[in-house]
Amino acid sequence: MIQIADIREWRDQDVVDQDGKKIGVLESVYVNTSTDEPSFATVSVGLPTRHRLVFVPLAGAIVGPGYVKVAFGKALVKDAPSIDTDGVLTAEQEPEVFAHYKLEYAPGAGGERQLARR
Repeated sequence: MIQIADIREWRDQDVVDQDGKKIGVLESVYVNTSTDEPSFATVSVGLPTRHRLVFVPLAGAIVGPGYVKVAFGKALVKDAPSIDTDGVLTAEQEPEVFAHYKLEYAPGAGGERQLARR
């Protein structure tokens, strides 16, 4: 399991898929609001003048020297829901991120969001 104390060290690291193919660069980490554990990362992808941030789950991720290896293929991640580089994940978009990876989405009992950016 990746330790939450290491989050600051992940930024700007390459994100690679399970085959070692570079997907992009890690921009930020979103934690599960009920556990405060890392849940998703945003990865900067695209052309230098047209970057966007895609979401990828951190379940099963491995951190190595200079990279974060995720358990999902490059094509699936690049097709994931995205935001602009200065954008914010809205409450309406949150379920779409989970659905893209066929993960269960469960907001809090009072409708609280499941993800918060670190």
